[in-house]
Amino acid sequence: MPDLSQLALFSAAAFLLALTPGPGIFYVAARTLSGGRAEGIASSFGTGLGGMVHVLAGSLGVSAIVLASAELFTALKMLGAAYLVWIGLRTVWSARRDAQAVPGGGGAPVGTRRAFREGALVEALNPKTAAFFLAFVPQFVDPAAGGVAVQFAVLGLISVALNTLVDVVVAVLAARVRSGALGRPGLVRRLREASGVAMVALGVGLALTRRPVPAG
Repeated sequence: MPDLSQLALFSAAAFLLALTPGPGIFYVAARTLSGGRAEGIASSFGTGLGGMVHVLAGSLGVSAIVLASAELFTALKMLGAAYLVWIGLRTVWSARRDAQAVPGGGGAPVGTRRAFREGALVEALNPKTAAFFLAFVPQFVDPAAGGVAVQFAVLGLISVALNTLVDVVVAVLAARVRSGALGRPGLVRRLREASGVAMVALGVGLALTRRPVPAG
């Protein structure tokens, strides 16, 4: 395993990267604004599970195979992009519908199980997450120490834990915003619409992403 200084450096870098807005954060915010803190936290753990899928795949070499294959990368990319766009459009549509149908402007709850499942899919279907793990984590793996796959998995787990922590904080903050704005349905609707539009934009951006070209 990396020494303590390298591990601290990795954790700091991973935390800063976790703060960067992405599909997971916007989905968690949208889910919280719609269904409340419980659904937001459930979706946070869902994105964590989706991240662990990439960690496991990366440690086993599956992600490298997908990124090396133009066909597989494009298939996963388009599937993930379509899912993000669909979730985003559904968020915008639901926000407008619920603004009139649900008192106070909040959304109709979908339940923690569905929030968890959708959060996992949002993260698991994002090939950019796989590319991140394969580009970032190996820089902190020490081949001389042996157990490269185990090192990759442990560092990936740390990264996923930090991402999940940030998502949970986003859920808690979004829940406070939701509680303070429930008497202002127009504001809640605009916030939900904004998060939906952000997911659509991320989906379009994902669809336009080019496959990383291996060095050498």
